[in-house]
Amino acid sequence: MKFLKQHKKGAFIIGFVLMLAVLALLVASDVHTKNAADPTGISYAAVQGSQTLQKVASTANKALFGANYVWIMICAFMVFFFQCGFAMVETGFCRAKNAAHTMTMNFMVFLVGAVGYFLVGFALQMGGSGGNASLGGGGAVLNGMVSIPGLGGIFGYKGFLLNGTYDAGVYALFFFQMVFMDTTVTIPTGAMAERVKYSAVVITSFFISMFLYPLFANWVWGGGWLSTLGKNFALGHGVVDFAGSAVVHSMGGMLALAGALVIGPRIGKFKKDGTSRAFPGHDIPMAIIGT
Repeated sequence: MKFLKQHKKGAFIIGFVLMLAVLALLVASDVHTKNAADPTGISYAAVQGSQTLQKVASTANKALFGANYVWIMICAFMVFFFQCGFAMVETGFCRAKNAAHTMTMNFMVFLVGAVGYFLVGFALQMGGSGGNASLGGGGAVLNGMVSIPGLGGIFGYKGFLLNGTYDAGVYALFFFQMVFMDTTVTIPTGAMAERVKYSAVVITSFFISMFLYPLFANWVWGGGWLSTLGKNFALGHGVVDFAGSAVVHSMGGMLALAGALVIGPRIGKFKKDGTSRAFPGHDIPMAIIGT
């Protein structure tokens, strides 16, 4: 109760965000009911009956798509558990009096980030990426890209609230990209631990998930101008980021650095003569497990 009283403003902001999320989900579910191409992936199931060569090939392709879905979801859930690791590392290295705040902050950014990415972020990032053959090609409806002539794509505009005639492949792509986004949003919390307000984390996480991260991710992963430098300017293969070293970690690192510079050191960290005081973590085993 004491924690809630101290963070009444943050709790109000969270409640407002959740209310918006519920309304958005209601709107999206109504659109999906009317327009969804294949949200369950059932069209990829094998068909019983006499097997021609064409049917055998079709069945093999459907099995391949199913295997790809399983693999991408396994990978997505592994990245999802980064959230637990970050929370344990940051909480273990902070002081005991700030442990509850740090732990709660780490898990709240995932919820806030997921809502922001669902509302706006996914469309800006992947709205112009086109179809993905390894996921059944259903993403072909993601064909809206705002581009600058002679440079390339800047941001997408298809997929707000996941509206449209999408299928299981697009939903798998959304979840996979969402967990990478939330990893980026979580990184700055470690640089600002013990000295940032709860409400500030909620607001900034919402903004990052909707605009900052999706724009950069679009340029590299969503078919944007950085990924097409090879095609447009004969610069090799363009920017290639296999696992997020640039899109996720450099973006998160730059946001963390900016936050640390703006907020400054923890109160009492430096003495009057400029020498620093040690603030040892309260639970090193927790930090080690999180690592």
